[in-house]
Amino acid sequence: MNLKTLAAVAALTVVAAPAFAQSFYVVQDVKTKKCTITETKPTTTETTVVSGDTVYKTRSEAEAGMKTVKVCTSN
Repeated sequence: MNLKTLAAVAALTVVAAPAFAQSFYVVQDVKTKKCTITETKPTTTETTVVSGDTVYKTRSEAEAGMKTVKVCTSN
């Protein structure tokens, strides 16, 4: 394989990889019961994912999804 081609593919992968890995979660604060959107899945017990197994690819999708989650719309 051509070395220039290999270098170009590697550079594109490094630039494009973070865009593919972006994800958003609808989470609820356990104490305040307020729902928010985060880019990382919660690892503590202070917040919990309320959108089930749904992982949103864009913030606007997560905002629309948050409006359909019952615990978020009832508060």
